[in-house]
Amino acid sequence: MTSLTKQRTAGPDLLINEATGAPGGIDAAARAARAASIDGWLAGLLPGREGVALVAVGGLGRRQCAPYGDLDLLLLHADVPEVDELAAGIWYPVWDAGLRLDHSVRTVPEAHAVAQDDVRVALGLLDARFVAGDEALADQLVRSAADQWRRGAVRRLPGLRELTEARWAAHGELAFLLEGDLKEAAGGLRDVGLLRAIARAGVTTALRPAVRAAHLRLLDTRDALHLRVGRRVDRLVAPERDGVAALLGLRQPRTDAAEPVDEGDLLLRRVANDARTVSHALDDAFRAVDRLRARRRGADRRSLRRPVARDVVEHDGELVLARAVIGVRPEPSLSLRVAAAAATTGLPIAAATCEWLAAYCPPLPTPWPAAARTALVTLLGAGPGLVSAWETCDRYGLVDGWLPEWTRIRSLPQHHPVHRFTLDRHLVQTAYEASRRTREVDRPDLLLLGALLHDVGKGLPGDHSQVGAPIAAAVAARIGLPAAEVALIGRLVRLHLLLPEVATRRDLADPVTVAGVAAKVVDTSTLELLHALVRADAAATGPAAWSRWKERLVAELVARVRTTLDTGRLPEPPVPDPALVAGPLPVVRLTGDEVAVAAAHRDGLLTTVAGCLALHRLDVISADASTVSGRALVEFRVQPRYGLAPDPVALGADLRRAVTGDRSVIQRLRGRAVAAGGAGPAPQVRWYREAATDAVVLELRAADAAALLYRVSAALDEVGVQLRAARISTLGAAVVDAFYLVGTGPDAEGQARISAAVLAAAR
Repeated sequence: MTSLTKQRTAGPDLLINEATGAPGGIDAAARAARAASIDGWLAGLLPGREGVALVAVGGLGRRQCAPYGDLDLLLLHADVPEVDELAAGIWYPVWDAGLRLDHSVRTVPEAHAVAQDDVRVALGLLDARFVAGDEALADQLVRSAADQWRRGAVRRLPGLRELTEARWAAHGELAFLLEGDLKEAAGGLRDVGLLRAIARAGVTTALRPAVRAAHLRLLDTRDALHLRVGRRVDRLVAPERDGVAALLGLRQPRTDAAEPVDEGDLLLRRVANDARTVSHALDDAFRAVDRLRARRRGADRRSLRRPVARDVVEHDGELVLARAVIGVRPEPSLSLRVAAAAATTGLPIAAATCEWLAAYCPPLPTPWPAAARTALVTLLGAGPGLVSAWETCDRYGLVDGWLPEWTRIRSLPQHHPVHRFTLDRHLVQTAYEASRRTREVDRPDLLLLGALLHDVGKGLPGDHSQVGAPIAAAVAARIGLPAAEVALIGRLVRLHLLLPEVATRRDLADPVTVAGVAAKVVDTSTLELLHALVRADAAATGPAAWSRWKERLVAELVARVRTTLDTGRLPEPPVPDPALVAGPLPVVRLTGDEVAVAAAHRDGLLTTVAGCLALHRLDVISADASTVSGRALVEFRVQPRYGLAPDPVALGADLRRAVTGDRSVIQRLRGRAVAAGGAGPAPQVRWYREAATDAVVLELRAADAAALLYRVSAALDEVGVQLRAARISTLGAAVVDAFYLVGTGPDAEGQARISAAVLAAAR
């Protein structure tokens, strides 16, 4: 294999392939130079002969060669003898040079026949370009392939769209992925090829300047990734982001010396914006194809204009402005009203209409007129149509006119693994999820607005809930809400994490827990709004952000707080399942991913059960330990560490033996369950002395790891701590474990000793 060396230049490292002489580099000129040098090298491999031509397709055909890209070559011939020997004289030197090769040998009719059967081959031939040999033969293929595509494209594009949607389902949306595939994901380089094919078919002008610019930046990013990694790779993985950003020269101006700058985030935001531009253009192009097909079937509705809302009509399957609006100064709420009509009808807004609104719709005054407020609430509450309508308006800059704060949060990545969307998309998705719960609250309009703004403080220094509250209140005031509702929006944003954090980290049977939440929430209307917002936020975040266990705890907390707010009295503690706490004998219950154990109260029960679960390679996702009528009750939600569930009979037998003090089980736990701590930031311990009635709370924040709960609870046992209750909460790769230590708490020396033991166990 030909070696690859690097040459130091004034700019970034340039890769040189000793066989082809192809230079590295990142911009369009470098890609063209690579194509030219590879062309020259390949031309030397084909002896001059009439009736044989070497044709490039793919990146080489487009003169967009990546530093470590494949070569896609077609040896075209006119039924010449010994063509296979000619082909071998080309393919083997390419392989010997260490280059990846996709190759074929065909006549012009054979190429057309394959393209007729495989739409992907037809797309590839649109990039065909002569490299060496019989140029007239190559030109014949290039012209005839383009003609064949133009004549059959409209008929073939629906099938191509099905293939494309399957690819999107497999690779996701590039705009919202932290480690997206720059080529295959929706909005990536492969989709630009589809736009180019649709444009070549004469259906629509798909490659507008914004799309071309986005395409060039995506190509630059891919090339920088190749140079950074030193091989062909199209997935922008996290460890390479900063290096790729440096090669691209991305820098964040420092407005505050204390504020950290992450060039990797700048890269992610740029990729997300470019992917959205490509995706939006492809949606427009496919709609143009659908309209053309409908006309050819005789379903021509071009002359029909159906009113759908004030100043908005449907025309040819899209929303456009009524004729009476054109030529007069529009009112400021027009863009919002068009967006609301699109969201409620599910119809797209015509590109020309978006451009007109961006150019001529005047800015909204402060406060907004009532029509604008109504349109915003209608838009946010429209359901499934909200996301596409909002995305369209955002592509044309309309959203910035409604919410200037959107510029800062657009495409802002969220690095916590439970999040599946960028921040802006997460906020819109939360509003959509909230629209499904509007019947559960007294003020659905405030729920929708709170959902849109609940994370508006992210990306700024400090606790995003606290930082975001005044920002959200300022937006509410600008929209024109009265002072009381402005204050309520601020309170919703400030408290939007209160219910899940308290429910999963505190003892709900403790009066202090319920009284503290009631004091912050103030009234049942706010409580209902927060409950609906919590569930909408979790659904928009991703499946890892919610569970039946968390839903049950939050609902229990809400019910207890509602009782306190309605009656002014603290509710009675919840009653556990009588089957678990009745009788002197231990009870073990295994139900799906839930494990419950009840036994006579004794120290170390939590440790014993947690260790037994670790022994059977079960990760504890959540746990709740308490004491009821002298019996200890521990309830766990678990998942298999390696995907294979343990034998329930063996697990149940070990649990029963362990809780009765079988020493053989204890020895097995000590021999096998003690594992190394998790990777990530150093663990932290926090103490809360006013968070419980008759206990202090020790809270551990650490990276999740096998047997972590067992190790920590064993450490607490060893230092002589008596636990009244425990709450274990796992979110992604992190855990927040709260342990209720009976009594008024240790003195400073004891607190330091306990903290040290817990931290040592968590490392």
